[in-house]
This record gives sequence, structure tokens and C-alpha cells, in this order.
Amino acid sequence: MLNKKQIRMKKVLLLITLSVILFNFQVNACTIIAVGKKATADGSNIISHTDTGPDSRIFVVPAQTFKPGTMAPVYWGIQDADRPLTDDGVILGYIPQVEKTYQYFQSAYSHVNEHQLGIGESTTDQREELKCTRENGKQIMTIEQAQIFALQRYKNAREAVQFIGDLMVKYGFLPSSGDGSESLVIADTEEIWIFEVFGVGPRWTPESGKPGAIWAAQRLPEDRATMIPNFSIIKEINAKDTENFMVSKNYMQEAIDRGWYDPASGKPFIWQEAYAPLPAEYATSRFWLFHQTFAPNLREWPDRFINGNIYKGISPYFQIVEPVSIYPFSIVPEKKISVQDVIAFQRSVYDGTIYDMTADPNWLVPDGKGGYVKSPLATPFPGSDLRKLLKITYRRPVARHRGHYGMVLQLRDWLPNEIGGVYWVYLDNPYFSPYVPIYAGNNSTHESYQIYDPNKYDERSARWAIDFVDNLANLKFQPIAEDVRKVRGPFEAKMFENQEKIEQEALKLYKKNPEKAKEYLTNYSNGLMNDVTRMFLELRNQIITDYTNNHE
Repeated sequence: MLNKKQIRMKKVLLLITLSVILFNFQVNACTIIAVGKKATADGSNIISHTDTGPDSRIFVVPAQTFKPGTMAPVYWGIQDADRPLTDDGVILGYIPQVEKTYQYFQSAYSHVNEHQLGIGESTTDQREELKCTRENGKQIMTIEQAQIFALQRYKNAREAVQFIGDLMVKYGFLPSSGDGSESLVIADTEEIWIFEVFGVGPRWTPESGKPGAIWAAQRLPEDRATMIPNFSIIKEINAKDTENFMVSKNYMQEAIDRGWYDPASGKPFIWQEAYAPLPAEYATSRFWLFHQTFAPNLREWPDRFINGNIYKGISPYFQIVEPVSIYPFSIVPEKKISVQDVIAFQRSVYDGTIYDMTADPNWLVPDGKGGYVKSPLATPFPGSDLRKLLKITYRRPVARHRGHYGMVLQLRDWLPNEIGGVYWVYLDNPYFSPYVPIYAGNNSTHESYQIYDPNKYDERSARWAIDFVDNLANLKFQPIAEDVRKVRGPFEAKMFENQEKIEQEALKLYKKNPEKAKEYLTNYSNGLMNDVTRMFLELRNQIITDYTNNHE
């Protein structure tokens, strides 16, 4: 029989374990890509975000009006999926409310508002000394709460960056994905900014008079692209260049005070080196893939293609461990980048490289002719039990089967905001899920994209429908993945082919009556979301029929 002290200790250990699990699931899972308008195929600013975690529900929060003196609650639990849709969790504190807020789409990490202000998120890593929790300080501002406040209050990226930075300094940055730091890409139709925030460690209080966070932001040039793989990317900072940099007052002093930078050394202050720990492969692999994909000739990147050598990925004598400093803040892509290019990157499982888990030699089976072929069971998403059984080394792909949702956001200045902002959204796993367009002016999302309870299967839920197929793929991954592509491919292709036509029709309606245009686009998007749900329920039924063990 356990005594009370032992019971309390077990609860503490359980909470720590859950925190570590959540951290491992989420901090290594979010990928951001941002592309300036002169580097994109259509002239739009493009930002994107992939994520894992419990919640995938997306819904519209309308514009609101508040009385003077109203206070806005600061929540903990916005990412939780086991609460009702509009229940944001526990109130940690309050900040002054504004008189009028803008309409935005709320999700675990809210992405866009009615004025084409867009935000993408990637949890990053920070030095141990900077980590803090709800229990060891009075910080209250999570990154997802700050995103909501910014989308409610601002139309342009530059002001949103400064606002979020000020929130973090005043109210204290509180990590919510494990104990990681955070990066955001914040964009409008004109500018794109990369914002990075680190904690100041335990025991911070507002009464201390000290900043509750360390932050810096750098503007992405219009002709460049960048990628954030759960790791800091800002390097040298010119705080005097206010056109391209914004910083907290303590952006360098914190490193000096902690002995991480010596101004007398004569060396430049490198933000990434000062506050981020040593990089891990989950970050360097995506750094490599992004630069190898979009700027292959910029320099000689590490050779990570298999090229017929199936043992290359498991040879420790081959592996190159490159310094993260070889990857620049941004690159000029060698060809213009489209929305479809970003989607393809988000779906990547490192085909043909040492990180391709389906290329592991343990997947080889006899072909009946004296040779070997890849097993149809080979999956880029093997669970821990399968990895142990086959002794497969875990490699973190860009696409995650433990996904919950993600997006690619087009921001276009030549169209009205309601039409110009296109929020391409997937649910669950981008390797399987179609992307559907939701417009910035839409009045609602379809019910199927608002329903998800991780503890209860629901056929009305698009997330559950896609997840069901994702899990069924383990019956025979290679042919089932092809079955999904055969259905999804034409569906997505038709959406992209029809995009200009749909938007031209919306623009005609907009010139006569903006509300009619919004209604038209809402019905179009919601119809597609409903189609996705039905598509995956039909795929589920077909896969069960085609791959039943009664056929073996």
C-alpha cells in the first residue's frame, strides 16, 4: 500500500513523463517554410506550417466589439482536443482588451485572419538554463495565445511582430510544447518576418522588472525562401537596421550576463549560437533536404542520396555531421516555388536518401527469382514495435503520421483580402491527406473539420476518416498508399485547375456584393471539406474489402 508521499511522487513522475512524451511528439514535428513574393511562382507571399499534437479542429471566430476597460483572458489549454470546441482551457491571467477584434480562424495554432495576416509556428529547442514551466515561474503567455491576440488585433506583419514580442516581455513566455522555445513566421501581403523567442529560465516574476523573454525577428527578403525545422535560424543581428530586424532590449545582454558571449572577444554575436543548444539530426536532416531541394548548387551539400547503395544509411563511417552554420538564414531558390512545391516538401519522407526508412535493408524480401525486392509492408512510418522487431533505425520524415493538421497559406495583394488569402489545409498526415482551400473571407468551416475527439471515433470527423486510412495502410503500405494517391491526386489537381475560375467568379460577386462573394467561397470550401470526409470513408471501405486476409 502506497503512502500519500509516494502517491504524490508517482503523480509527479507521471506528469514529467507525459511532458517528455508531449515534447518529443511536438517539438521535433513542426516545419515552417516561408517564400517571398519574388521567389514564388505566382507572386504571392507563401508561408506554411506542419504540426503534431492532439487538436486538429478549425473554426471561425467572428469579429467582436468590447466595452472600454474589458480585459481579455489568457488561456492555458488552447491545443487540447478533449474540451468543447470553444473552451480554451484554464485562465492564467488577463491583458487589456481592444474595442474591436478581427475575424480569424482558430485552431491549435491559429493561422490567419480576415485581413490576410498569417502566422505559422515551429517549436524549437533552447538551452537548459532558459527553460521554464507553469510551476516554477509566473510566465503566462504561450505562443498559441499570442498568435490569437495578434490575429484579433493587427492587419500587418511588422506590427504583429512587435506586439507579440511585447507580450512575451511583459507577461513572460510560457512554453506549451514541452519546454521548448518557439519560432513564428508572421506575414502579410507585403512582408514576411521570422520571429524567435526564448525563455529566461525559472523563477521569473513580473515584479522583478526584468523582461520575461528574449526575442528577435528578422525580415525575409522578397526574393528569398527559408525553412525552420524546430531549430533557430537567425544568426547575426543588426539591431540598428530596423527595416530588417526587431529585437527585445535584452537580446544580447542576456547572453553576456550568462557567459555565453563576450563582447571583448572581437567575435560577432550569433543569436543562434548564443541561445540554441547543439543541433540534433531531426533538424539538420530537414535543413539539408530544404537546401538540397531548392538551392542544390548553392554549395556542396552533404551527399545523402542512396544511389543504389542500400547500406549507405546504416554505415556510421559514411555519415557526415555538418555544422548547422553552413545553412544560411535564407536562400534564393534556383526556381520559383509554388504552393504545390511546398505541399510536396511537407509530404516528404526522404525518398532515395539515407533518411528514407523504407530503404532500410531489413525490408528486403525474396522475389522468388533468386533476388530481393522491397516488401509491400515497407512504410516510412513504422511504429516503435515494428522498428524493434526489424531493427530499423528511426529517421524523422517531414511528413508525420502522428500529425494533426497543417497548412500552406497564399497571401496576395492584387485581390481583396477575402479572396486573396487562401488557407490550404490538410488534416492528420500530409502524406495521405488532401489539402483544401479555405478563403480568408469564409464565414465558416465545414462541420467535419470542427469535429475531433481523440478518445472517441466519429464518422462525421474528417480527421478520424483520414486517420483510419492512415492506420489501415499498415496492412500493406506500398500498394495502399498508391490507392490513396490515385483518388487524392485527381481531387487536388482539379482544385488547383479550378482555382482561378473560382476566384474570378468570387471577384465578380465581390464587386456587386462582398457578402455574396464570401458566401460563395464558403460554400465552395465547405463542399470540398465534406468531399474529403466522404472520400476517406469510401477509401476505408475499399481498403478493408481489397486487403482482407480472406484474400490471402
